[in-house]
Amino acid sequence: MKRRTFLKGATALALAGPAMTGRAFAQAGTTLKFAPQANLTALDPIWTTATVTNNHGYYVYDTLYSHDLDTKPQPQMAEGHEISADGKVWKIKLREGLVFHDGAPVKPADCIQSLKRWAQRDSYAQLLAKVVESMTALDERSFEIKLTRPFPMMLDLLAKADSPLFIMPERLAVTDANKQVTEMVGSGPYRFVPGEFVSGSKVVYEKFEAYKPRSEPPSRGAGGKIANFKRIEWQILPDPATAANALIKGEIDWWERPLSDLQPMLAKVPEVIREVTDEAGRGAIMRMNHLQPPFNNPKVRAAVRMAVNQEDYMRAAQGDDSSLWQTSRNLWWRGTPYYDGEHEDLMPQSLDKAKAALKESGYNGEKVVIINPTDFPDIGPLGDVTAELLKQLGMNVEFVASDWGTVIQRRNSREPVEKGGWSIFHTTGSTMAWASPAQSFLVRGQGAKGWFGWYDSAKAEALAEEWLYAPDEAAQKKAAAQLGRLALEETATVPLGRFMIRTAYRKNLTGMLKGSAPYPWGLKRA
Repeated sequence: MKRRTFLKGATALALAGPAMTGRAFAQAGTTLKFAPQANLTALDPIWTTATVTNNHGYYVYDTLYSHDLDTKPQPQMAEGHEISADGKVWKIKLREGLVFHDGAPVKPADCIQSLKRWAQRDSYAQLLAKVVESMTALDERSFEIKLTRPFPMMLDLLAKADSPLFIMPERLAVTDANKQVTEMVGSGPYRFVPGEFVSGSKVVYEKFEAYKPRSEPPSRGAGGKIANFKRIEWQILPDPATAANALIKGEIDWWERPLSDLQPMLAKVPEVIREVTDEAGRGAIMRMNHLQPPFNNPKVRAAVRMAVNQEDYMRAAQGDDSSLWQTSRNLWWRGTPYYDGEHEDLMPQSLDKAKAALKESGYNGEKVVIINPTDFPDIGPLGDVTAELLKQLGMNVEFVASDWGTVIQRRNSREPVEKGGWSIFHTTGSTMAWASPAQSFLVRGQGAKGWFGWYDSAKAEALAEEWLYAPDEAAQKKAAAQLGRLALEETATVPLGRFMIRTAYRKNLTGMLKGSAPYPWGLKRA
């Protein structure tokens, strides 16, 4: 799948005619029509880290705490908390009147079981789980977390924005985190409508009238989540030309991620506003399967890392407008606190050096299976570049193209490629979510308990804990630098560049939030 295949039919846009008015707009007033970045196939935001599922999760569920735009933890479902003098006991009290979509009140037992399930999958939460002595409900609104030692980043953990602690009913949270929850019941501002869900076509949410937003202004995932639209419809439009045409005609209100090649055309439409809402940007990555040949061999992984030219990836996926992307040869991205320069020695962008390294690695022609989406313009071209690169290196490449939903299902497999496994996939994510040594699964070495690819490194885990319990900022910075360097040396993940997204929406929408995700809180039609 080449980048230009995403532009099929784009020339028709030039003949689309003027924007329509009146009834042609997206059910003015009560319904928001939104084109998300990808099809929603996995509904459980604990089971998968797919960004589209994470965004879906914020509609349906709520969180105990959440980060605001300044990345400061703020109470959300929590009314507040108390900490013992020795830092080993946390008492968290819930806001009054919280209720799930099925009418059941939110209780401490729901929060406790949700935290336990979350810790089965989340790398940051697993650090907390190591020091939890007990979690106990105290009354109808309060619960207690007892620790064996103080956990200095407790609020930062409970407020994490990417793959957060979504609170679900205890009856659902008892589900093993390696299996998907199939019933979508949360306490968030919108209720998922299962009867209207058609994967590949439409996702529908209805305003949850019993939701009680906080009084503070909305700020990223924190503050008052005011639902001004009674209904939100996600229109799945994998063809960018179709999505652009729908936005121009007013058939949708908001297109999350317009293809960069179509941005100049959208810029000429007076009724469309284009805006970078997430100034931190996103990182693009390549992830290899560390469990199976050939990438269980660190020397083979290193050879691929040495060959990567980030500019090739950024131009393929984001176009030639370099004002919206840049190289970042570091697993701490440009603009994040621990970025310490380009590791050019580890990523020399040299095909000759990579070929020599691969020859010395012992690679013996094992098949490399790249699983790659056909319906995700930010990700699909990354796989194309990798396939060509590995062929130039002399590797045995099999390119498996499918929809994104199939990719995120298949990447769960730990089997050999002959039994349905995989060797490489690509994705993108928030650079701020990947900016913390405890939170970033790109550098964590948890092996079988970790993220897809299952990078295993006791030294990396020790450095993450060293950062977590460091006595001061200087010690944290030192541990982070060592961890970032180690993870790149061992090719835990290969960074492919950093880019910005310029979202596009009809100018009659007001209250668009800044932040890393497309939240509708406070959004309304003028």
